[in-house]
Amino acid sequence: MKQIGALHKVEDDIRRQGLEGDALRDYRQQKAKPLVDQFFEWNREQLRRLDLVPSNPLSKALGYVHKREKELQVYLNDPTVAIDTNHLERGLRCIPMGRKNWMFCWTEEGADNVAVFQTLITSCQLAGIDPYKYLVDVLQRISLHPARDIRELIPRLWKEKFGANPLKADLDK
Repeated sequence: MKQIGALHKVEDDIRRQGLEGDALRDYRQQKAKPLVDQFFEWNREQLRRLDLVPSNPLSKALGYVHKREKELQVYLNDPTVAIDTNHLERGLRCIPMGRKNWMFCWTEEGADNVAVFQTLITSCQLAGIDPYKYLVDVLQRISLHPARDIRELIPRLWKEKFGANPLKADLDK
């Protein structure tokens, strides 16, 4: 917990200094990377312990970390990636709050569709995009958009490419 706390202190320092882009990435490389390397070395040492049986919750957590070491370090090189997913979880909090409403999805497919739309709406909000404008544009654009470039339609990339001039609904004209 102390090691994780030290990593979050680095992120607090970044916020206090208002670092962004390359400066943020460089600061993480200088301050956080040694701590991350130390954490993963500690994780490997713990995995070699003979007193931890596989069913132990700590063993399971250590195994999880070990299998995802590369993915857990992505934030060190990408300044747009946060250290944790707390901001996403806060954005999705409305889903458990509407749990009684979701009972009326009737089918698993309906529930899956609700999850997709909730995720898109939350992603739009996190990227500072009006979800209505995004959905109107994407629903009109998707049939003409090349399948190989479908990633361009995720909210963050859509904002860069199409956000300045979105397609409008007939009601908006």
